[in-house]
Parts: sequence; C-alpha cells; structure tokens
Amino acid sequence: MNIGIIGSGALGANFARILARNGLSAVISNSRGPASLQELVRELGPHIRAGTLEEAARADIVLAAIRWVDAERVLRGLPHWRGRVLIDATNPVEFIEPGSPDAQDPNNPLAAYGIKAVDLGGRPSSDIIRQCAPGAHVVKAFNHLDVNVLQQPEVAGGKRVLFYSGDDAAAKAQVRQLIESTGFFPVDLGSLEVGGHLASLPFGALSAHHFVKL
Repeated sequence: MNIGIIGSGALGANFARILARNGLSAVISNSRGPASLQELVRELGPHIRAGTLEEAARADIVLAAIRWVDAERVLRGLPHWRGRVLIDATNPVEFIEPGSPDAQDPNNPLAAYGIKAVDLGGRPSSDIIRQCAPGAHVVKAFNHLDVNVLQQPEVAGGKRVLFYSGDDAAAKAQVRQLIESTGFFPVDLGSLEVGGHLASLPFGALSAHHFVKL
C-alpha cells in the first residue's frame, strides 16, 4: 500500500504515527519542504520519510490533512490525480484569532473553541475538495474525531469506530483496508452526499462521537 500525507500538523503527524506503529510506509509533506520534517521523521522511524507535496501526491492513497482555508490552493497546485485515491480529512472550519471580533461573536456557538463554520450552502465539503483535485477518487475519512485519539485505536476493550464515505466502491475498499490495518473499526456511511454531511465537523450528526466496537 503506497501512502502519501499532505500536511504535517496534528492530524498529518498523528496519522503518520499510526502508520509507523503498524509497519506501514508513507511519504509525509508540508508547505515548508522536506527539511522542516527531519525531526518528525526521526521520531517516526524508517517507515515514514519526508518528501515534497508532489511526491506525497503521487502515492496510490493520499491523505489531505490540511486546513480548509489552504485546501483549494494546495490541491489545485498538484497534477491530475489519474484515478488515485484522495482521503479528504478536512473539515469546513476556519480558525479565529483570540481577541478578534470573530472570537467575541455571540452568534457563533464555536467561538469558545477558536473556530467558526464555513457556510458551503448545503454542499458536502468533499464535493468542493473533489473539484479541486480533478481525477481523484475522493473518500471522506479520518476527519470526525479529535486528532489526538488517532493514536488510540483500541479503547475500552474494543476498537474505535472510524466512519468513511465515498462514491467509488474500489476506492472505498482501499480506505477500508487502511482503516482496518491501523487497528480501527471501519463503518461505511454510503455516498459523499450522505456520509459527508453526517461525519463532517462541526455540525455533522455523527461528528465528534466516540463509538467503540466491542
């Protein structure tokens, strides 16, 4: 399984950690270049190497672990995907500066968490990601839980549930295999139109819920 990671923040780094822990190889990248990732890859060991955005995007399965505000710029700058799998781990939220007017907005129920929702006009966020990555088979996954629990696939005597959704059966099968390989229990939510809404932060009905398969 050839895996790439675009983004080395909390999500990208923790995803790389669970891959390394299970002996799965990957190329991790960020906007600052491979040299900025040397400390991280030393921590992770021989299975994870640093690369450019283009190198990571050439993998058979690529995780987009980037902020929503950066997603279009980053993805549109990459070559045609030619049927490769893009795991959309983004959520349509923007981070707000402490002390800014947005942080004091009484109409924003998420202000206390330092974020605000992006109005997509009812569209699933993966629909927009798919437009930014022509030729990719997009699967929504690894986005609906706190990134810190990604290092804890087994909990309370069972396996933590990870939701996934998509419109291409073969792509979903590959992501399901990846979820299982990292120790989680995969649950298929159907199409992007349905599952994308259900598991998308901040308001998806299944987002931020910690289910465990016993």
